[in-house]
Amino acid sequence: MGDPSRLAGMQRFGIDTEHALGISVTELRGVARTLGHDHLLAGALWRSGIHEARMLASMVDEPQRVTPGQMEAWIARVRSWDLCDGLCGNLFDRTPYWFDKAVEWSGREPEFTKRAGFALMAWAAVHRKDEPDERFERFLRLIEERATDGRNYVKKAVSWALRQIGKCGTGTPPGSDLDSASTPRAR
Repeated sequence: MGDPSRLAGMQRFGIDTEHALGISVTELRGVARTLGHDHLLAGALWRSGIHEARMLASMVDEPQRVTPGQMEAWIARVRSWDLCDGLCGNLFDRTPYWFDKAVEWSGREPEFTKRAGFALMAWAAVHRKDEPDERFERFLRLIEERATDGRNYVKKAVSWALRQIGKCGTGTPPGSDLDSASTPRAR
């Protein structure tokens, strides 16, 4: 299933391939459907250290069994934007802790932890249509406060979160100047 010829393409897209096999996400999704959900298997896959096994772990884990400690341990080991986004969109945004982690991580310094905070915001806007606008309005305020990080992977996640929240129909929070031409980050 792995194809080492894919590694060069993965590298061109900024994916860390040091421990990768060259298995596509489409193939991983097929394997995940066959395996079903299994928290213990997800832990074993994660511990392998193999890039695609970790992505598969995000697909087969059981969100209701994930703990904040597991979320912290896993995000601390992420070294690639695709795994960061996969963890957030396949698993973390489906846990009861998604909101608190989005707020907390978006204020942290490590690049992929901070990206994960904004990725959780973006994925929540896609997956959590039942959430009240007030939660997303809080995210807008955080985006405004924390949008000055110059690192590429963080900037892209900030932009992604802002665009996804904008698609939700959430209004600009009262007192915010996100839409003001005088705000450099909003131009």
